[in-house]
Amino acid sequence: MPARRMTGMIQTLPLALPGTLVDTHRIDLTAPYSKGWGVRTYDVAAAPNGDVYALHGVHRHTYGVADGEQDPATADFGYRIITRYSADGEVLAGAVCCPSRDEENGSAVVDGSDMTLCVLPDGTLSVSAHPDSTTLITPDLGRVLAAYDSKDRRPFEKFTPGDAFAGSISVTPSGRLLCVTTEYGVWNYGNLLANVVGLADGALTPASKPVIEAIASLDPSPNRHSDDDLRSHIRYQGGRVGLAHRPRPALTELLDGEDRLSGWRDSRLGRPVPLADDLFVVPVYARTFRGGSRGQPFVFALVDDRGTMTGRLHGMHAWRDSPFTGFCFNLAADPHRGRAFHLNRYGLYAWNRAGALRAKLDTGTKTFKPLTHFTLAACSPAGDLLLVHNKQHLILRVPAPDDLTDLAPAVEQALRTYAKQRTALKKQWSPVNWHWVHTSAVHHL
Repeated sequence: MPARRMTGMIQTLPLALPGTLVDTHRIDLTAPYSKGWGVRTYDVAAAPNGDVYALHGVHRHTYGVADGEQDPATADFGYRIITRYSADGEVLAGAVCCPSRDEENGSAVVDGSDMTLCVLPDGTLSVSAHPDSTTLITPDLGRVLAAYDSKDRRPFEKFTPGDAFAGSISVTPSGRLLCVTTEYGVWNYGNLLANVVGLADGALTPASKPVIEAIASLDPSPNRHSDDDLRSHIRYQGGRVGLAHRPRPALTELLDGEDRLSGWRDSRLGRPVPLADDLFVVPVYARTFRGGSRGQPFVFALVDDRGTMTGRLHGMHAWRDSPFTGFCFNLAADPHRGRAFHLNRYGLYAWNRAGALRAKLDTGTKTFKPLTHFTLAACSPAGDLLLVHNKQHLILRVPAPDDLTDLAPAVEQALRTYAKQRTALKKQWSPVNWHWVHTSAVHHL
């Protein structure tokens, strides 16, 4: 389906909590998060028809409450919430999944960390979670179609392989699936970590999953593998990925020697994004430290569909433009026009397909300082940037211009419009401490 152009359509969408959850658990919306509760946004994705999906969560963990407390008004809880918006910004549907304290009424959606969204070519919504679990949901959020559950592997416990797929999925213009999968023993850790980037050319459906052809890896030799670590749907050069078999040279081998102080051991793989059907941006970040990591090396590598590192996104300084400040590691891309975007505490950056930096909006200026409160979540098929305000729980849709040299006035206009639309939403929704609550019906998946 061709992307629907939404040129000039700046929108502000509330990340709302279901009123039924607020009432059932008697959530005090006026309480600060230091009291043991909180709201967090995980991911946002857009469909070609202009619809937007948001995945966020609400939790409460109150110290001092008796373990096993049954009264929902005082007990701890946690939920993931999926909300669907129309192209016009209307809330169309909501669903609740993955309750953390309700094992008897469990969810058909596989829970996990680092959860991400993707709208598949046929319109199905996929929810992926670490490690390599993917749930397929109908576009209207009405029901779960299938769940590929990887079953986590833990040290000193018997491992029974599950039916895994991928930890994250993105879609190229022709419908290829750009995936990240995990491996055990990366950097000698006793758990599963993201390590392989691959492409799937077939359709992911409730009945079958396509083969993911690996094109890049991070750690070239994860430790302590057995035959249980071989997965039939992840392959490289005719063989299953695992043991000593994966793409070589690994990204860390290609980058070896670039940083004399820390090297790339204990580095991690970010979520890659498609820059075209055959070109992808694969982020690699050096290790983080408790005392601060600003200045640590990072690379936004350009990798083609044959696994060749053809270049990188240029123009960012390891210290002055560090994504480690605030841990702003997201990238977004518009593969239809061949450009990539990144937002961190120091600026909004935009590159062309060749990796040349075409725009930087400096958050040190008064005009763009408000961007420090946003996280870049995604880029829609129509080329709109989807930003999430971290404290006000709002999504801002920013139409990116065809000419990236016009990005500054476009974002400036979007920020002004955001302020006006936010005021209108406050009158309509009457939020409490920037917590938006809707009374529409929601159901549990």
